[in-house]
Amino acid sequence: MTILILGAGESGLGSALLAKKNNYNVFISDAGDILDSTKEKLINSSINFEENSHEKAKTLNVDLVIKSPGISDTSDIVKFLDSKQLKIISEIEFASNYCNSKIIGVTGSNGKTTTTTLTHKLISDAGFSCSISGNIGNSFSSVCEEDVDFSVIEVSSFQLDGIENFKPHIAIITSITPDHLDRYKNFEAYVDSKFKIIKNQSHDDYLIYDFDCETINKYIKTKKIKSRLLPFSIKKKVKQGAYFLDNEINIITDKNIINMPTDNFLVKGNHNIKNAMAAATVANLLKIRKETIRKSLEHFQGVEHRLENVLTINKVKYINDSKATNVNATYYALESMESPTVWIVGGVDKGNNYADLTKVVNKRVKAIICLGLNNLKIMDHFENVVEYIVEVKSMDEAVNAAYKISSSGDCVLLSPACASFDLFDDFEDRGRQFKTAVRKL
Repeated sequence: MTILILGAGESGLGSALLAKKNNYNVFISDAGDILDSTKEKLINSSINFEENSHEKAKTLNVDLVIKSPGISDTSDIVKFLDSKQLKIISEIEFASNYCNSKIIGVTGSNGKTTTTTLTHKLISDAGFSCSISGNIGNSFSSVCEEDVDFSVIEVSSFQLDGIENFKPHIAIITSITPDHLDRYKNFEAYVDSKFKIIKNQSHDDYLIYDFDCETINKYIKTKKIKSRLLPFSIKKKVKQGAYFLDNEINIITDKNIINMPTDNFLVKGNHNIKNAMAAATVANLLKIRKETIRKSLEHFQGVEHRLENVLTINKVKYINDSKATNVNATYYALESMESPTVWIVGGVDKGNNYADLTKVVNKRVKAIICLGLNNLKIMDHFENVVEYIVEVKSMDEAVNAAYKISSSGDCVLLSPACASFDLFDDFEDRGRQFKTAVRKL
């Protein structure tokens, strides 16, 4: 059996090596350059490949196609393969065939990386063996065959678009807000994509979800959901799931009830309370001791590029929130600021509606620094909201401008609300360049 893999990034390489290990004929095709380190691994595994073209891929007689999540369904190569009526799946779908552990899948527009990381920490701290993979770093393919109790996977909508039988025992949907509207025909299609995470769940499986999200609630009310529902909320009490009241999170799963204060949590903000409740609900389902959950939550320091404290210089705090690639993520970041903020924003707009930020910007932001190749939409929207807007074309310029504008007691927040690909390799490159520029001040 021959497998064609489109894209030689982390997921493409992972699925290629997994397929080869399981005796498939494998060919990998990438429209761009393939990293030298990746080529070396492919050559060492006797896997044929092409780069800067999909021409050979079009001539192959293949049985199955595995598509990188970064490749659009409307791309020429996918349309061509579709016309051949070939089966096209995602890497997580392929890898799930080789996984014997219980899967915990995390998706959502925001909070999924923090929730995935925290869930993995809670399970590991309790002494269970547990892998972490997916959209967060290592491909699921690279860890799926490990002999572990649980596999925690961060799953994007693009990955879910290519599933058939992928089935997490516990699914988490952190939130659904408009995102990736450059890839989906409308918001409803994006919502449908997120809910594919529960497509194969039964009454023996669980869906943990944000009860404060109207979009999620509407979907659940109008569809037949087989999963057992465990909502979490910071606004109202729930009978099963988790809720936040009087600075305490309360988690109820069946007859297991846990209450714990949040005063000693290192990561702050309502969004982090929600992430903690989602992860702690998983831990309670797995009957992890309350004391273990409490210690893990109190020692959790967050993830890189998500409201990450970098340095304080001249009593100005510099915060890296490069992972905020949509409006909703940036809203939470701005809402959590407790002092006047110089906000660095911009990049590749994914259909953003900046009106959702107007009130919080008016309340928290003293100046805006636009960092991107096309800043007109941002500048037009906020020109009458803040007094000072400056446009820059590099991270060094942005940080230097912020240094000049800020005063003692202010915050400088990189929270772009946009994708990074106009000026940076990815959000991680953007965040690291920010940290480097701050350290040079």
